Amino acid sequence: MKKPLTIAIDGYASSGKSTLAKDLAAKLGYIFIDSGAMYRAIALFAMEQDLVHEGQPKTTELIERLSTIDLAFQRHPETNSLTLTLNGEDISQKIRSKAVSALVSSIALIAEVRTKLVELQRAIGEKGGVVMDGRDIGTVVFPKAEIKIFVTANLSVRASRRQKELVSKELSTGLEEVQQNLEHRDLIDTTRENSPLKQAEGALLLDTTNHTRESQLEAVMKFIENHSTC
Repeated sequence: MKKPLTIAIDGYASSGKSTLAKDLAAKLGYIFIDSGAMYRAIALFAMEQDLVHEGQPKTTELIERLSTIDLAFQRHPETNSLTLTLNGEDISQKIRSKAVSALVSSIALIAEVRTKLVELQRAIGEKGGVVMDGRDIGTVVFPKAEIKIFVTANLSVRASRRQKELVSKELSTGLEEVQQNLEHRDLIDTTRENSPLKQAEGALLLDTTNHTRESQLEAVMKFIENHSTC
């Protein structure tokens, strides 16, 4: 029997990569791991522990506290979906706030944070049967993943998607503010010295600007099927 695949999906914020990853995991019967949620969890921890000053993390103090952070993905007994816990508390909803979104890219710049989370991500995915999305999954976390995908989309489309998501969660904000936040995150993600966002070698480039949820899944499934027959 073939070892289950490890599938790495990277891409820009609100490009549709998490939706694709969830759909792909469901289609294949794999586990979906949202690596971005893990960075959001660290951001939430920093906020709740008063480790943020003027919108920036207190880096030295946060690094000193990393050993006290326990992150885990647990299966919800009723919905069968995976929830993220921080020191035993389900934070799946709390990490989606605007305040966390504004801080998370700065958190991701901290090398010690990335080291801690990369080790955890590798441990989760070492046996395969995993779809993981993020910013450096195909380049750093799983450079030997059998399937790599890089997702992008037009900025205005991404901003519109993100705003609709916020509205659905009763976190309404202006479209211009959302777009500015995405531009800022793009700049940080692509220019940081440690593990910048970029397309991994051999990755499928998927522009979801004009894709539906169904058509992007179909495109990736064809890519996987073609890979499997090679």
